[in-house]
Amino acid sequence: MADSFSKKENFKKKIAKQKEKAIRREDRKNNNDKGKESEFMYVDAYGRLTSTPPEERLEVNLDDIQLGAAPIEAEEAVKTGIVTFFSEKGYGFITEDGNKENVFFHSNNCVHLVKKGNKVSFEKERSPKGYSAINIQLIK
Repeated sequence: MADSFSKKENFKKKIAKQKEKAIRREDRKNNNDKGKESEFMYVDAYGRLTSTPPEERLEVNLDDIQLGAAPIEAEEAVKTGIVTFFSEKGYGFITEDGNKENVFFHSNNCVHLVKKGNKVSFEKERSPKGYSAINIQLIK
């Protein structure tokens, strides 16, 4: 049985594609840069890129490096404020007198029974969600 014209044309196209692919493959083999040495760049003491390696390395004392967050600076121990919110569940917020910052508190940390609008003194303590007030006392 004889092949049709379109089958012959498709076969010719397929052969031409294979030849082009073989030529590209040979070209890649000849122009391969993978085995060649690449140029390194170095950073000098001033943060500039150079092609020459540094002559002397800076000695780093590992004791001088601080890992983690910066330490919290000590604040004055006793602060004053006004209870601006108090829930039936036993938590609330105190607004500080100095910087008008709201500080969370729980009734377990209260020495006296407090209500909304009371003037109190307290100490701030760092908690996972921010600052919280402890040792809360009424000011008369």
